[in-house]
Amino acid sequence: MKNIIILAIESSCDDTSAAVIKNGQILSNCVANQAIHKAYGGVVPEVASRAHQQHILPVVHQALEQAQIKLSDLSAIAFTRGPGLLGSLLVGVSFAKALALSLAIPMIEVNHIQAHVLAHFIDAPQPQFPFLCLTVSGGHTQIARVDSHLEFKILGTTIDDAAGEAFDKTGKLIGLDYPAGPIIDKLAQQGEAKFKFTKPNIEGLNFSFSGLKTNILRFLQKNVRQDKDFIQHNLNDICASVQSRIVSILLDKLQKASQQTGILEIAIAGGVSANSTLRKQVQLLGKKHNWNIYIPKLEYCTDNAAMIAMTAHYKYQKEMFVGQDISPLARYVI
Repeated sequence: MKNIIILAIESSCDDTSAAVIKNGQILSNCVANQAIHKAYGGVVPEVASRAHQQHILPVVHQALEQAQIKLSDLSAIAFTRGPGLLGSLLVGVSFAKALALSLAIPMIEVNHIQAHVLAHFIDAPQPQFPFLCLTVSGGHTQIARVDSHLEFKILGTTIDDAAGEAFDKTGKLIGLDYPAGPIIDKLAQQGEAKFKFTKPNIEGLNFSFSGLKTNILRFLQKNVRQDKDFIQHNLNDICASVQSRIVSILLDKLQKASQQTGILEIAIAGGVSANSTLRKQVQLLGKKHNWNIYIPKLEYCTDNAAMIAMTAHYKYQKEMFVGQDISPLARYVI
């Protein structure tokens, strides 16, 4: 039987990543981060794309070396087509096209959000179809019904901002470094959720976080006017309160989705699925409702090429290849 070996490239935002998969098994998963964005309090698209140009060749070389795979062994090249920052995507897509053309092998385009969902198939245990997946990141928040590796139905999505953005914007308001999500998570462990923030009244399974962000801003402005050191004196409790509200919004919708569909196979994915409170609370909710819970390892929650490789593995089996005329898409719906 012929070995199916795929090199995958992920460059949708500020992490440059490459991975190698052989017959469905991840052999390497290498990531280069861009710490420079901390100075700006967020990702600067032009800076990100230039950094991808610097990182992509060393990261690909590292991934191949760790996997002990030569370029001549490759069966296909996979890449993130979108969604993401257009300049960042362009670096990854262009590199993949050039390499595939030089090796005369096919290309596989991958949806970044679909790949987050399929990260659950990298390691055991794996969810059974159909399952519900709550995908939460800095740019996306949605619930999907997953009927097969390549069949998804979006049940709910954000109508404005994403949960991860709410974490990062809160961090900026209270003076934390970027990315703020992990810092808020750490500080929240030492605090108490004693401040009450608004809960959006959105019908169905859609999400909204713009009103919450405004509520947090006004809360901070009001209290700082009364006590200029309010944030410093209450930092841990603010973090715990904000985190508690965001997690409750996410899990209320997930619980509603399970009730509506009758599905008890429940997964979470995306960068925010690394949040310790979300991971803990979904497990507790699972025990209450007899859910089977699936959460990827931390390295597969944040942006990584292993999830791109796993998605490409299933698309290769269906011969879902693309031509050299393919272009990146900043907006790319499953």
